[in-house]
Amino acid sequence: MLVQWIIRIVLFAVYGAVAGYIMKGKKGSLLKNILMGFIGSLVGGILASLLPIPGAGTWIVGSVISIAGACLCIWLARKLF
Repeated sequence: MLVQWIIRIVLFAVYGAVAGYIMKGKKGSLLKNILMGFIGSLVGGILASLLPIPGAGTWIVGSVISIAGACLCIWLARKLF
């Protein structure tokens, strides 16, 4: 169980870092990347549940959805702040 949480935290950090790279932002800290990956996963998951996305249950498509959600959050934050 602890190993699963560690893997999730590492994946959140990777998702946040990839989204930051895609959006050409400043290099974020590890905590910022983890939070952005987590929030992006939540946003991406909510949007994926509203849209009929084939293969949304697989880890590859889920990773793309999480990164897209993080990119959306970065874009929205830039527009608001």
